[in-house]
Order: sequence, then C-alpha cells, then structure tokens
Amino acid sequence: MKRRSVLQGAAAGIAGLAAPCLAQSQASRVLRFRPNADATIIDPIWTTAYSTRHLALMCYDTLYGVDDALNPHPQMAAGHVVEDDGKRWRITLREGLRFHDGEPVRARDCVASIRRWGRVDTFGQLLMAVTEEMSAPSDREIVFRLRTPFPMLPNALGKSTSFVPVIMPERLITDPTRQVTEVVGSGPFRFVAGERVSGVRTVYERFRDYVPRADGPAQFTAGPKQVHLDRVEWQLIPDPPTAAAALVQGEIDWYEDLFLDLIPRMRRERNIVVGSFNPAGSMGILRLNHLQPPFDNPAIRRVALAAIDQTEVLTGLVGNDRSLWTDGVGVFAPDSPMANDAGIEAVKAPRDYPRLRRDLEAAGYRGERIAFLQATTLLTMSQPSAIAAEQMRRAGFNIDLIAVDFGVWLQRRASRNPVDQNGWSATTTLLPGFDLWDPIPHLAIRGNGLNAWPGWPTSAELERLREAWVAAPDTDTRRTIARQIQLQVWQDVPYIPLGRWIDPTAYRRNLTGMRQGAALFYDLRKG
Repeated sequence: MKRRSVLQGAAAGIAGLAAPCLAQSQASRVLRFRPNADATIIDPIWTTAYSTRHLALMCYDTLYGVDDALNPHPQMAAGHVVEDDGKRWRITLREGLRFHDGEPVRARDCVASIRRWGRVDTFGQLLMAVTEEMSAPSDREIVFRLRTPFPMLPNALGKSTSFVPVIMPERLITDPTRQVTEVVGSGPFRFVAGERVSGVRTVYERFRDYVPRADGPAQFTAGPKQVHLDRVEWQLIPDPPTAAAALVQGEIDWYEDLFLDLIPRMRRERNIVVGSFNPAGSMGILRLNHLQPPFDNPAIRRVALAAIDQTEVLTGLVGNDRSLWTDGVGVFAPDSPMANDAGIEAVKAPRDYPRLRRDLEAAGYRGERIAFLQATTLLTMSQPSAIAAEQMRRAGFNIDLIAVDFGVWLQRRASRNPVDQNGWSATTTLLPGFDLWDPIPHLAIRGNGLNAWPGWPTSAELERLREAWVAAPDTDTRRTIARQIQLQVWQDVPYIPLGRWIDPTAYRRNLTGMRQGAALFYDLRKG
C-alpha cells in the first residue's frame, strides 16, 4: 500500500552522511546515548514503551522494513511469490541469517514469532484473522495460506511502530502468553546482559555476524543496515540540565528527547545539532479504564472528554512557541491523509466547567475516587497528567494523582484490578504520530475489549468501521470512513487526544548518518 512520504525533507537540521575516516580511535567506535527512559521491559511484544521499541530495532530484525514513505521492502526476506489469486504467499529468507546465539534463523522461528505478535498487535490481528494456515515447509520458506487476499501482508510484517513484529528464536516463545526475558535477535546489535545496571546503563555491542542486505533504500528500517559502531551505551541521566551539560562536554553523544526549555541553550553550542528524527511528532493520549467505575459509563467518559483543554496541556508542556505543537487535534496525526475535522468541536470548543459539573452529576457520577497514574520519570508523561488531572477536578472529578516511576507505571497500567486493589482509572501517555497515522496501527481506537490496549474499551462499531476501512477500495472511501471513526470516538471515548508536539533531539556535530523515523543506530558514524 503506497502512502504519502512524510519523512523526506524532514531531515533538515540532521547532519548527512559523512565520508568515513581512514583511522578511527577506539572512542569513535563507542556511542553514548541518553534515552528518554530505561528499557525496563525488554520484550517488544509486551509493551509499547519507546525505549523497548528502540531496543527491538537494534537487536532484532523483521521480514520486511519500511522506507521514508512507509512503503515495505524485503529485509530478512529475500523476496516473495504471490499465488492462488492473492491467497497464497511464499516468503523466502535470505541466506546466512543468524541469531546472536549462533543458531541459524529458520522459517519456523519466523512462524512462531509472527503468531505471537499477531495475538497483540492491531495489524497482526488483521492478518491472523484472514490466515487459514501459516507454515514452514523448509528452513528458508514461510507460507501463508489466506482465506481472502491480503495485499498489505508486507506492510504488516514490516511494521516499525509499537509492537514491532521482530523475529526471535522459537525456543524462547514456546508459551506465547509469557513475557520473554532474554534478548536473542538477529539484528545489527546484541544486548549485553552482563553489563546492564537497571536505571543506570544498558550496553549493546555490534553483532559481527550480521550481514546487511545488499539492496533497497537505506531509509527508516529498510535497505542495508550498515554498522559503524562497536558499542552503544545507554546512559540514564534523570536530570535534563545534567544530561545537556554532559552532551556539551562530550560525555554523551546523543540526547534523545531534549528538554524543551534547553533548546535555546543547545542551539548556541557550535558543536551541538538540534533536530528531530520523528517528523510526525508525538501524540498525547489520556487513557481511561473502561473496566472499572466510573469510566465504565460512557456518559461520564464524555464529560471527561469535554473537560480536557488541549491548548492548556500543550502550553504547560511545551511552552508558548506554537511552531512546536498543534492543538485542535482529532483521532489521527495531523499530517496523516486520514486527519479530519469531523466533530472536532469535541476538543476545540471552550471548556465550560460549571456546566460539566452538572453534566457529571446527571451522568451518575457520585464522587468515586479516580486513581490517576502519573509517570514522573518522563516530563512528557508527568506534565500532561498533572494538567489533565487539574482540568478534571474543575469538572467535578475526585482525582487522586498517583506519582510513580516509569517502571512501576508500566506494571500497574497492565493491572485490571479495581482501584482499591492497586488498579487505576486514568493515565496519560504518548505515541509517535506514525502510530496514529491510520486505523491499522492506531492502538488507542481499538474496541476489542480485553484484547485491546490497557484501558480495554469495547466498541463493536469502532471495530466494524476499522474493518470497513481496511476493505475500502480507494483512498476517498477510506477518508470517509476515517471521519466516521472520529465521530464514533467522540461517542465511545476509548481515549482523549491531548494534541501533538514536535520531539527535539540533540547530538554532537561529529555524529552523522542519522536515519529518520525512530532512534536508530545503524548507519551512524562518530567522527
């Protein structure tokens, strides 16, 4: 499926590829990176955390990759053949693929990995729903036998947003419902478990048996993944000014999510580049727990929607520079062809808190405690939580703002227990704009109950519209359905949009070769 290019041209401010040095010191082969959070969960099928996705794109590989226009290209796959009027796909693996433990990558590893991914991912669930049989007739051949044609199969297997369909050894996933606690991939870097210090440092080393593919566009997760670094060290520096000082002094090379107040200072530093590798920005999300009172009541959820002022949230988080954020944002990322203004007054109309108090009482709210989780480790999560919680208080909600670190937040958000048993009612998070590009990757609008993203909304109509979007014959029909999806979201309120902001990143000027789309470490050179 062809999509409009959104990455091309977005690399302004990102240094281009540099000519390789004839001799490099050992220090130039080690890159020190300050991530936005620790990868407390190392299983990329277990969480949507950015840091875990970064780990996945370093240590694992996928059958297909995507270019800067989000079009798929073979990656681990050498290619494929489509037969039986689109209902049979034969995918052949490239020769010489090996896992980090030295074992060859076999087709049965791919089948097991895809089945596990297909249980949790929105795109994977679509693919599995039309798959009659998936098999590995030989070590290098994967066969999909489909009930109906699914031309977007390479798009699904090349997905690069949350829940990346990574390939891991079959032996690690004999029980697909259990979390994998060992990182064994076939990607350009290997995870050095013995040097990990939780909350302090994570280390990756070049996988010397990795063989980049020889062709394809070197964009995003597609094409040859050339490794010019021997070692990447993630340094967890909690204090933003301290991290900025470390960057200026050359103690780290790359600061992933530059604290917005520090942009002017960093732009004055001649050895520092301020840019962005995520041109679609980040989308703020207020997630409500549909399993527990009071947000099991759709009327109460609609009052919460009417209480949230995106402009206030974004100003509090990013500041007054409107070039860095977009308010009045609906269900889809602003740059997406699916973005629309259907019912947009739901997020753009002036907030009337006295009226909302009356509406809340009429909806049946009786002062139940709202356990509002706030991940304090990340400003882009903690600040929106504080602002949204205050807005909900104005509307009459009894808010208990519970401050926890990111690791605890991840664990507690997964709990379906009642509030008085360590459960939760509401929380804020964020996803890359590409995750909200259209209905396929958009986790927050799924209405499939206990199989949905934490919050677990049930909406047969949202599910029906999503299926209709996938089956639509053309872009105009998809845009019409996208409008219907947005209108349904305002009724069901599976989540509340908080707007979009641009993610600045900062790095030493001698770091070149940065790809767009995510924090990627192949192709990078440190001069």
